[in-house]
Amino acid sequence: MTEPRNVRLSREPRMPDRDRLDAAGARILDPSRAPVVDGVTARPTAYVANRLMIAKGDRVQEQVALLRSAAETLSWTVRLDPEPAKARNLPLGVRTVHLGGAEASVLQPPDAWALLQTARHLHGRRALVGVDLDHVVSTRPLEPNPWEVPHSPDPSAWIQPDPWEVPHPWEVPHPEGGDQASAGLLSYGAPGSGGRQVIAYAGPRPARFPNSAIKGRRPVVAILDTGCYPHEWFDGGVVKTDVKLRGHAIGLTDPATDPELHGDIGGPFDGSLDRIAGHGTFIAGLVHQACPDAQVLSWRGIPADEPLIESEWLTTLAQIVELVRLDREGKRGGHPIDVLSLSMGYYHENPGDALLDPILWGILDELGKLGVIVVCSAGNDATDRPNFPAAFAPWKNGKGRVHRARHRVPLVSVGASNPNTSDALFTNAGPWVRAYAPGASVMSTMPPFRGGLQPTARTWVEGRLRESIDPDDFSAGRRRDGGRRGGFGVWSGTSFSAPLMAGALASALSRELINRANPSHTAAAAVRRGWGAVELLTDMKRPE
Repeated sequence: MTEPRNVRLSREPRMPDRDRLDAAGARILDPSRAPVVDGVTARPTAYVANRLMIAKGDRVQEQVALLRSAAETLSWTVRLDPEPAKARNLPLGVRTVHLGGAEASVLQPPDAWALLQTARHLHGRRALVGVDLDHVVSTRPLEPNPWEVPHSPDPSAWIQPDPWEVPHPWEVPHPEGGDQASAGLLSYGAPGSGGRQVIAYAGPRPARFPNSAIKGRRPVVAILDTGCYPHEWFDGGVVKTDVKLRGHAIGLTDPATDPELHGDIGGPFDGSLDRIAGHGTFIAGLVHQACPDAQVLSWRGIPADEPLIESEWLTTLAQIVELVRLDREGKRGGHPIDVLSLSMGYYHENPGDALLDPILWGILDELGKLGVIVVCSAGNDATDRPNFPAAFAPWKNGKGRVHRARHRVPLVSVGASNPNTSDALFTNAGPWVRAYAPGASVMSTMPPFRGGLQPTARTWVEGRLRESIDPDDFSAGRRRDGGRRGGFGVWSGTSFSAPLMAGALASALSRELINRANPSHTAAAAVRRGWGAVELLTDMKRPE
């Protein structure tokens, strides 16, 4: 074993795939070519090229006018987009503006970063606070390159295996482009080493108190992810997927594009499951394992075959804030939420600057003041570059943009640990990561997908089928004893550390919520309870 030493982690994380960016009209900000204004430099990030976001409030029209005046100098146009019906009555959230081009801009198509920097140059940075790029938010569990089916083992290895070496059933995926990631890092994406893989689970479902034993109420964990399949573990109302706000659906609802119902929406001709198929169901199962008595709310906020765009994500988060606010104020139409689990993030172009995303932070700040513990995955890029929203947690060294406050529950950022409790090679790290939870080779629930991959060998003996494991057959078949096998899998990523921490926090909250009749639902009481759970499970302490 090598001696312990400090390693500088900083490296630029891998940006979203080009084909996914193209689907949303997005591009990657190249710092070497990006315009620099008044010292505002940039780091790589992915953003929608022809759109900017403006925080809701009294300054929207004023800031639209500033952007239009800047656009005129570039022969571009700016149009304020109509607000969707579900967002019109929300006090928080964003408005978006669309960038168009005049005939003179053929050689210089509209670009959101160029316009934003030009506006900052003409009108000053302060005048544009609350105007930001519409970032591409990533949900990227670890898995092999989706365009490379893992190779089967060398047939000779099965005929005469080396007694000192177990043959590898799956090849470590090749790094993409110039990515110099190690084989050890990439191994987490391979079945058998923590990648998405079918397993047989023989144990019972998590034990849950009956409703008759609940004196107060169950702790509520909300999940905004890819949705949730109606797995047998969730029978009896464990998971709700239909909670609305004022009659408006929260998140995405079209069943035709539901990645938990259809495992192969993006590229249906390729014969492989989509990279995020089952993600939300897996996360719901982890919360249920960590806190069997929790009520889980699951909303679908991540598209199946397109990237998640920040402005759409922020609207959904603003709906969740309003749902909680109504509950805390005892008004009709609200719903209690104690913990919100978010397994997605992005890298801001100005992570250490005052320009850092005040729109997203405004929403998360309000959730904290309402007593909702927001738990965020740290990211899977093996870097210490701040990943947001996780990096909105109070930093250990005090250098972050957000500091602990008595009146607000802090955001909890979570990195991934291996089964032996060491930190996973893939997990992001840094002073902004405030907790670690299992995230490598964890087991949870999966939809009954049957992907296009096949067993490497199959035969019949005495009328019974014999075959090697089908790597993407998660279907749950009935046994003679009435039980089920299948419907479970193993996966890796900080995406799964966050819900395990969320469930642990909910379990800490349950001691008061379940055992005390009519627990207070006010924001002040929720903040007190939330801080108590955070202090129990992290090294953060509530200020005096």
